[in-house]
Amino acid sequence: MAAMSHSSIALGGATASASDYLRSSTNGVTGVSLRTLGRRRTMVTATARSSNLYVTARLKKGKKFDHPWPSNPDPNVKGGVLSYLSEFKPLGNAQKPVTLDFERPLVELEKKIVDVKKMADETGLDFTEQIITLETKYRQALKDLYTHLTPIQRVNIARHPNRPTFLDHIHNITDKFMELHGDRAGYDDPAIVTGIGTIDGKRYMFIGHQKGRNTKENIMRNFGMPTPHGYRKALRMMYYADHHGFPIVTFIDTPGAYADLKSEELGQGEAIANNLRTMFGLKVPILSIVIGEGGSGGALAIGCANKMLMLENAVFYVASPEACAAILWQTSKAAPEAAEKLRITAKELVSLNVADGIIPEPLGGAHADPSWTSQQIKIAINENMSEFGKMSGEELLKHRMAKYRKIGVFIEGVPVEPEKKVNMKRKDVVASTNLKLEGEVEKLREQILKAKETSSGEDEEVEGLSSEVLDEMIEKLKSEIDEEYTKAAKAMGLEERLTATREEFSKANAEEHLMHPALIEKIEKLKEEFSTRLSEAPNYESLKAKLDMLKDFSRAKAASDAASVKKELDKRFKEAVSRPEVMEKVEAVKAEVVSSGASSFEELSDELKEKILMTRREVEAEMVVVLKSIGLELEAVKPNLKEVVAEQSSLVPNENIQEKLEKLNQEITEKIEEVVRTPEIKSMVELLKVEAAKASQTQDGSQKIEALEQQIKQKIADALSMSGLQEKQEELEKELAAARELAGEESDESLKEDDDDDEDGSGSGRSEIINPSFA
Repeated sequence: MAAMSHSSIALGGATASASDYLRSSTNGVTGVSLRTLGRRRTMVTATARSSNLYVTARLKKGKKFDHPWPSNPDPNVKGGVLSYLSEFKPLGNAQKPVTLDFERPLVELEKKIVDVKKMADETGLDFTEQIITLETKYRQALKDLYTHLTPIQRVNIARHPNRPTFLDHIHNITDKFMELHGDRAGYDDPAIVTGIGTIDGKRYMFIGHQKGRNTKENIMRNFGMPTPHGYRKALRMMYYADHHGFPIVTFIDTPGAYADLKSEELGQGEAIANNLRTMFGLKVPILSIVIGEGGSGGALAIGCANKMLMLENAVFYVASPEACAAILWQTSKAAPEAAEKLRITAKELVSLNVADGIIPEPLGGAHADPSWTSQQIKIAINENMSEFGKMSGEELLKHRMAKYRKIGVFIEGVPVEPEKKVNMKRKDVVASTNLKLEGEVEKLREQILKAKETSSGEDEEVEGLSSEVLDEMIEKLKSEIDEEYTKAAKAMGLEERLTATREEFSKANAEEHLMHPALIEKIEKLKEEFSTRLSEAPNYESLKAKLDMLKDFSRAKAASDAASVKKELDKRFKEAVSRPEVMEKVEAVKAEVVSSGASSFEELSDELKEKILMTRREVEAEMVVVLKSIGLELEAVKPNLKEVVAEQSSLVPNENIQEKLEKLNQEITEKIEEVVRTPEIKSMVELLKVEAAKASQTQDGSQKIEALEQQIKQKIADALSMSGLQEKQEELEKELAAARELAGEESDESLKEDDDDDEDGSGSGRSEIINPSFA
């Protein structure tokens, strides 16, 4: 410093002392200010008189705020001043509410409550009773739902995006917390957070998996999946805690260790194994708490503790339900069954001695009230650490070893309880049947889709679907659907009413007199109530999926049957036409037509026309014989009016006549369907079914059946006549008649011949637009 005090600064030929120059840094009276030098980035050289000493300095302008915390931090802030260094800050925007699939009925109730409150505010009316009733119903529904959760539903709750994370709980339960970073090998894995914190004045080492609260944080935290650096950081903190005597509390919430190529290269397996070995040798108490999902070795690497506690809706597994289902059943859709088989919930793991206790959650899950959940965790930590505080280091080691030695204990030579064994077998049989059914369903669906995609050769593809296999699948699906309907009836509380109504129906069916209208009305009301409430049943989605499958397979069966019938018809027709006597007659007629030299049918002689018509009738007779041979019957041969109109569209003045025809047919069909759905017709149809069933058993009742059929037909005909559709039909027939006249003499003659045939009883000269009938 003495040398520097006598040094001088040479700048542009002027000489001044260093102290004078520094004093002038603010006003620049005796020299250039340091601020100006900073802007110009001037090199300043100091030369000592006593020695050849050169000092070079580069001056930079600093930032206005370089502090990582506010200029006036609150010393009493929770977590201490160092908490300002943490990257875990309160979210600027509240997390968006996420509704799980099984929670949708609750959302609908909640929406009703909001609507009623809004209506009360807008109208000023008193809806207090209605609101109280709805809120009571909502609380009861919430309680019923969350006290009977399935394993896969608990998995979904454990993965809920808004579920509180490790740092959320830490900041709620600790008086002060200081996060410690790095594995001292070059990296700080953000998926594992470590630090020292105090609870009620006692110091603990906290280690836990950290997931993100939004997409950005999840990417930064790698979705809570640690790399080897994270486990080595946790190992370093375990050694630190063991050295200083801090109890260790670990929080588990990870789908598993990060299994990418880089992690494997860096020794992911070795890092996990090293943690397992080390934790069994630590002489401080270790408490593990599963706050979300604990996946495989990634969770166990910080989970070898004296006790492992689980939140009520947390899960702990060696493989996720989706992965297990994909391995065992080749489809992730079996995840619910896999979750049940794996026994991964807190209650089941406590019964298996894997977990040692359950920490309660509020109704709706931990995300419904994070603060309350954190306080329950704090109570559990204090209680268990008080118990561990009475043990020495050696006792803690023996306690930890004994905990894991008792897991998986089994007894040889003891028979399984008969009732339990029977139940297990039944369940396994049902499961295997379902899985086999699902596999066959997928194969048949692929074949059906393939048949639909290929327009050419579609018949061959559809025909390729074995009719026997389809029949078997349809029967299985019907059986499954019956079971689903029974489950739905039980869930809705309608099973007793359905049973009683079925007994009444069977009793009435056994008697000879007609069914009482009151019973028919009762059946209709019960069917309507069942259909209305069916969507509320817990197995509604499964039932709907199976009904869709049945519909697809029924269509495939119909297409397969139609394809086989068509193929058989083509084969028989070819055989019939290829018969020598038929071929001789056809060839003879063709030769006569060619020799006549006529260019149209009208130019032929009457004798040749008659011969052609006779040959045509013989061929048609052969076709009728073929149809009867395969169980079909030809009712009548009618001219296709649409084809006639289409062929002669250029001669018909009204181009929309075909469109009118289709529209009228559609209107008539809709009207018939509307009439059939009326209660009166429904009752008559039910009576007709009952009488038909009786007639099939007793061979009697044909007169009652005919009378009921006539009544139903008359009702439909009356409804059609009153709807004005009959007038539309007559008008359209007049237009068709005019179109026939304009179509030319050839068309007139052909239609006239058809009319003559109809008068002879061989055909239908008047093409009816609709012929209402009951089948």
